[in-house]
Amino acid sequence: MKKGIILLVLMLLALAAYGCSTTSDDETFDGNINIYTRDTSSGTRDGFMRGIGFPEASGNDAVLASGFATQNNLGIMNAMTVDEYGIGYVSLASVNDTIKALFFEGVEPTEENVINDSYGLKRPFVFMTRAEDDWASEEIKQIADAFVAFLESLDGSDVIADQGAVPLPSSYRWNDVAADHPICAQDNSALTLRFGGSDSITRIAEALSDAFSPRCGNVVTVNDHTGSSDAFKRTQGDEKDGVNAKEIGYSSRPFRNEELETDPETRGQLAWDAIVAIVHKDNPVNSLTAAQLRDIYAGDITRWSELLED
Repeated sequence: MKKGIILLVLMLLALAAYGCSTTSDDETFDGNINIYTRDTSSGTRDGFMRGIGFPEASGNDAVLASGFATQNNLGIMNAMTVDEYGIGYVSLASVNDTIKALFFEGVEPTEENVINDSYGLKRPFVFMTRAEDDWASEEIKQIADAFVAFLESLDGSDVIADQGAVPLPSSYRWNDVAADHPICAQDNSALTLRFGGSDSITRIAEALSDAFSPRCGNVVTVNDHTGSSDAFKRTQGDEKDGVNAKEIGYSSRPFRNEELETDPETRGQLAWDAIVAIVHKDNPVNSLTAAQLRDIYAGDITRWSELLED
């Protein structure tokens, strides 16, 4: 009996020592915060900066802390696997187990929390097509119309959900409406449908394209994603007739200003997405507030120890 009590005491002491050791490790974690951001054309940057109360940083590098690094979505993910003192932000659809996703205002970034509206740092995924009378051919227009119908179907929703975003509700299957798009019953392998815009939506866009092509005569699909601003520029803006022209453009931020002067029938939403602050897996920080993130990106908080103080 005495041996059992002694063993229990030793176990409790060991656990207490382990707890103290963990706290000590956290307290000694320190270093300059290395800031990673997207460029000013990025919808992810726009949504993140507005979401943390720093809207002036959406399109202005001058207000950011000095020494920041600009990377695309994949670049930020890769940086967080090697930079122990780095911080960046990406789409929830991009998050994997190679990095640490931070809670925002104490709420975990999950699809469930996006749906129930408890996770505050979220934005819409939207799309834009060319104008009604501005297509290379009637066949391409009809195929694009069919693609939108597929995207908005339950089949499209399944593809979107599989890629980590939260699709909008739908009430029909593609097979229910396929007959409304007879263009898809013919061989379309000599035709090409071009997609562009946000690179945060690349995985979703490619998955949708791959799922749609065999359902519409094996139309060739090409995805070239360079930033949300190009969704409008290359479908209805000043690059719509150039070498980078697209039939459909995606944006990971709401359309605004001149983009909203287009025909509403050429615009739509495909999903909701969370924007997630991410760090190296060994970083002891688990959650940050909007105010803390703003201070980091504004340069008012510069060292990790400032975020680990009681």
